[in-house]
Amino acid sequence: MKLKYLSQITSVLLILITIYACNNNEYNNLVESELKKNITYDSLFLGISLDMGKKDFYTHCWEMNKKGFIRQGPNNLSVQYAIDSGELRHSGFMHFYPEFEENKISMMPMQFTYEAFTPTDSTYYSSSLLLDVKNMLERWYGGNDFIYLENEQGNKSLWVKVDGNRRIRIFKKGIRIVAADIMDLRKIKSDEK
Repeated sequence: MKLKYLSQITSVLLILITIYACNNNEYNNLVESELKKNITYDSLFLGISLDMGKKDFYTHCWEMNKKGFIRQGPNNLSVQYAIDSGELRHSGFMHFYPEFEENKISMMPMQFTYEAFTPTDSTYYSSSLLLDVKNMLERWYGGNDFIYLENEQGNKSLWVKVDGNRRIRIFKKGIRIVAADIMDLRKIKSDEK
């Protein structure tokens, strides 16, 4: 079930970025210039990194869980990390579970929500959360700024940041959730970047 869920997310994300990338020279130029630098950024968060082995990931998460830094996410499908109001305007959660290729982390999909979300209070909608997550990830990773991409119809948009080999994308996924992913650009085909 986890694999079906993750492969669906990956497919949607790859389709979205293909739409945006094909229509946006600024993004294409950024990817090309960053990859030419031959700088490798593997660090993700919480001591997790791209290319971390599957067994190492599980061991690391087990240890962090025992120490109370993280816990099991909903339906046992993700890892949950609590984010306090020092990082976001309102406390929330980050749920993550990596995709593995050849038993190593190849991509880290994440979902963010405010803890106090309610459909009757727009303060906690994904439109506010998106900017909070963008600002938080800018603080976490530094480097280049995020750029805004939108398809020609104007109905799909995302923020993307590229530093060396590492690409970070952020977008709304409904009224409550902001999704993001981190990936090593060297591991995907050039037409999917």
